[in-house]
Amino acid sequence: MNEFRMSQRILRQILLVLCLLLSYNEVQGEKKLSKLEDAKLEKKLKLLNKSAVKIVKTKYGDIYNCVDFYKQHAFDHPLLKHHNFHPKMKPTVPSRIKRNPYASAMSRLPTIWSKDRGCPSGTVLVKRITKDDLIRQRDMPRPEPINFKDQVGNNNSEPIGRSDTTSYGYKRAILQTLEDPNAKFSGAGMAPNLFNPHVEGKQHSGCRIRILRGSDSMQVGWRVDPTLYGDNKTRLFIHFQTGNTHCFNTLCPGFVHVNTDLALDMPFDTLSQSGGPSWEVPMYLYRDHGTGNWWLLIGRDFASIGFWPHKIFTLLKSYASTVQWGGVVYSPPGVPGPPMGASLFPSGDATKDAYCRSITVSNEEGDSVGIVEAIRRTDNYFDYEILFKRIEVGSDSFTYGLYGGPGSSS
Repeated sequence: MNEFRMSQRILRQILLVLCLLLSYNEVQGEKKLSKLEDAKLEKKLKLLNKSAVKIVKTKYGDIYNCVDFYKQHAFDHPLLKHHNFHPKMKPTVPSRIKRNPYASAMSRLPTIWSKDRGCPSGTVLVKRITKDDLIRQRDMPRPEPINFKDQVGNNNSEPIGRSDTTSYGYKRAILQTLEDPNAKFSGAGMAPNLFNPHVEGKQHSGCRIRILRGSDSMQVGWRVDPTLYGDNKTRLFIHFQTGNTHCFNTLCPGFVHVNTDLALDMPFDTLSQSGGPSWEVPMYLYRDHGTGNWWLLIGRDFASIGFWPHKIFTLLKSYASTVQWGGVVYSPPGVPGPPMGASLFPSGDATKDAYCRSITVSNEEGDSVGIVEAIRRTDNYFDYEILFKRIEVGSDSFTYGLYGGPGSSS
């Protein structure tokens, strides 16, 4: 199998330079616009960049507007025009999740601020969008497909299934909850370690937790994505999809931000090294049983970042039926795939591999439950793999999804 993988990569590498040159398409560059296109972009900029109560700047140069809570872009959604939300909102989280047994000494949130420290009370952080951002983001690919066709059990010795469905340039190595049309999940969590895989042009590479019901989905994770962000930093991201509506972070109305210090697209300043320190950030998506809204919780203390109101969804108004954890990469059609995770195939050693640790779900009652069985899935087992393993760390035992691969461009 290793020799076959090697031959596959050598053959693909012949095409690498030409493919990347053809696909790069000036990701960082500015394109010539017609007057009509320019007018449309200016209109969208006014919609996205609300008036700022205060302007803050990170030590990395990112500029954020502190926008009045009630004026944020979320409330431009037609279903949220008449809402009763307020800036002091918090989810009703079960005590077991609040205690966060998943955090480790290597869990930390980034310190991105220079002399400024977030936004004042009653406002929210919104990254300032430029015209160059909008031009570049027009090259964002279509959303990641919902389904895989093949599946295997959680026995890591079995050959992993390869999907023969159209993946639109995406390649994934994930764990998924068992197929059950009657499953009802009210949340899910993980603690992924953070890496910075090398990407070029329109490629991206990351790790995420994804909650689905039918064609509705929401995600949180980290990713390196120069098309979305304009740089090669490892950054936090969220994404939601319902019907024909889908977008990242707050680029379209939907997600209601409540946190004054933590930004949705913040860069992670402390990263893992294979064989070295492994830095991670706990993440949880949780459905508040009182309101039905889906909350994003981040960090050792599971700070409340914000929520997707249940009414913007079609199928996720209630519970999710499927959860996925793991890595995802993208390359334009015909372009070799980039590295995933630690840029290595997983070995089963959490000190070397990229991982999603403490993968868990919340059941219908809201209780946090560990995963005992999972389906392993990948779109290309020659370039990416995932393992499902329980590992003892000191006196504790954690469930891991160990994933990654060198890609076909290595």
